[in-house]
Amino acid sequence: MPYRWPASAAAAARQDRPAGCLRLADGLGGRIPLPFYVLSPAGFALKRLGGSITALATPFRANGLDLDAFARLLDQQLAAGTQGLVVAGSTGEAHALEQDEFEALLTFAVERVAGRVPVIAGTGTANTRKTIAATRRAQACGADAALVVTPYYVRPTQEGLLRHFSEVAEQGGLPVVLYNVPSRTGCDLLPSTTAKLAQHGGIIAIKEARGDAERVAEVIALKSTQFCILSGDDPTCMRAMLAGADGVISVASNAAPGPMRDLCDAARAGNIDAASRIDKALTALYELTGVEPNPIPVKWCLHLLGLGGPEPRLPLLTLSSAHRERAARVMANLSCLSRPSVASEALGHGDLSRPSLDSEALGLLPGAVQARHSDAA
Repeated sequence: MPYRWPASAAAAARQDRPAGCLRLADGLGGRIPLPFYVLSPAGFALKRLGGSITALATPFRANGLDLDAFARLLDQQLAAGTQGLVVAGSTGEAHALEQDEFEALLTFAVERVAGRVPVIAGTGTANTRKTIAATRRAQACGADAALVVTPYYVRPTQEGLLRHFSEVAEQGGLPVVLYNVPSRTGCDLLPSTTAKLAQHGGIIAIKEARGDAERVAEVIALKSTQFCILSGDDPTCMRAMLAGADGVISVASNAAPGPMRDLCDAARAGNIDAASRIDKALTALYELTGVEPNPIPVKWCLHLLGLGGPEPRLPLLTLSSAHRERAARVMANLSCLSRPSVASEALGHGDLSRPSLDSEALGLLPGAVQARHSDAA
């Protein structure tokens, strides 16, 4: 029988596991969750995920994780006002992580973040049993929720998807955020299926990476007090939030966390003019992140910021030399949102094969952004 979640953090402290976002109904075999608010491990009412959530890249060294760079990346995100963090998602190269690396990375993030924002673990695989196991490991590491992508390559039916996500929500031990990205998985979670899953007490949100207007409208129609809608497509996230989406799980916010937070605040407040200005300023970054498969371009941008090496793990390669000058220009132009003179000086160092910009030059160190977003929530 799945673990029965305690109804409060105090109750959880008397048990072996932390408090979850739901508890299971008595008399129903422990499998039917009741949809009401209970604290997550870090104390969040996770029914209301929203705002600017970053799908973090994973910095590597030749022999493993670069946790020093990862610490700087986490600190940069929190200082800039990021409202949630995804660890070991597709941008974080989950497919390339060993099990012990996944656990070390997630545990490090949970401890570093220390409850300031929700930490969401990427746990989706192509198999239900393995996804449940990964989700349980994430819960043991202290994650607040699990981002579960549709099973890739195997192309399940809609009924198979319904059963898959239901089983993970009931047996994985964490609140589930659905993740639909057909361009990567070959599998599309249809709104009719999402509507059924949205009624499940253990499923709290969807990251919808399809950006076409029809799909966005269909998914936003499912929004409720129990189910949040998160864009998974940076170029269309502003329009989605203006239409009612709760926020975005973003790749671009790795490199521009402050502007993405500003965009989310403006769009969610219905300030079309302000949101449009920020979105226009970010367009070049959106386009850059798509010139080669994710996370190749954004890892190069982080490299320019001094936030880790540029290399993903094979079979992905470092950003092609043909795009590196463009990346430097994009990052320098973004710095104009905060400290253009310093960034322009930094850009003049010339050697585009090595980082010529750092996070201080771009106004992204904690001291440069705390005045704008001190809540980081």
